[in-house]
Amino acid sequence: MPDLRRMLPSSNALFVFDAAARNGSFTAAAAELNVTQPAVSRMLGQFEEHLGVRLFDRAQGRAVLTEEGELLYRRVVDGFRSIESGLIEIERRRKGTETVTLSVSSAFTTHWLMPRIDKLQRQFPTVDLRFQLISGALRGAVENVDLGMRFRDRDEPGAGGTLVMNEVMLPICSPGYRNADDGEPPEGNTIIKLADTPGDWAQDYPRFLTKRSGPTKMLSFTDYAVVVQAALLGQGIALGWLTVASHWLLTGALVPAADSLSTTRRVCEFLAPRNRSMRPVAAEIKDWIVEQMRHEVSQIDRLYPHLNLMTVCY
Repeated sequence: MPDLRRMLPSSNALFVFDAAARNGSFTAAAAELNVTQPAVSRMLGQFEEHLGVRLFDRAQGRAVLTEEGELLYRRVVDGFRSIESGLIEIERRRKGTETVTLSVSSAFTTHWLMPRIDKLQRQFPTVDLRFQLISGALRGAVENVDLGMRFRDRDEPGAGGTLVMNEVMLPICSPGYRNADDGEPPEGNTIIKLADTPGDWAQDYPRFLTKRSGPTKMLSFTDYAVVVQAALLGQGIALGWLTVASHWLLTGALVPAADSLSTTRRVCEFLAPRNRSMRPVAAEIKDWIVEQMRHEVSQIDRLYPHLNLMTVCY
């Protein structure tokens, strides 16, 4: 990084700048760094002179970042966090542990991974898992993590991903909701949907397996984990992605609310980060999840053979 060395009067200037920006005070920064306040002021003055811009507005004992200071501070924080993560990872490897970060949906983590997290930890006892959670649709670049789950249209060029399964959905609800019969005609169905899902998926299903009639109501959430949770609590019918809801279908906590599936031209894949290659331990975790999910779908297929899940999903 010859350009960076040329742009900095010294690497220590970044640590002093970070402390002053974070504390909003040269005096507090000096106390944190165990140096004098004039030393901090002198270092930052030299830094500003070297850059040719003011980084702080100094007034009444406070140090307030200028627009240029804010820009630099955001980059410094990101850089320090990345360096810190690398050092922590090195320390953990030295002690025999590794950190693996997964970029997945909050719904997948809550409803598929959490019920078997103890099994995963037994399989990988030296791995510490971290999560970059996505509350809505699974999209966006896979960066600065070890493994990412994303959906891709079959017509789009692939990026060497590993198939989890085809995108398959079916209406789901709790057994109590589907079989509600308290002696009075139950109210109309409540449709639970993900807010950023286009269109009204319920229109594709002329008949649900509930005994409900009357006006349909709607619940909408921005987090698919909450959509599935609402269905588990008997609040209505949700469109269940098999990649999320398979565990609850297998246990019987959720049941099909219709006799047919919905499919698209998309596939669910695990991808390596585009800014670095996949680490061996991340590849092992990826293969474990894919194998577990395929086994689970095969069991659900035996429960509901008319849905032909194994053929549709794979």
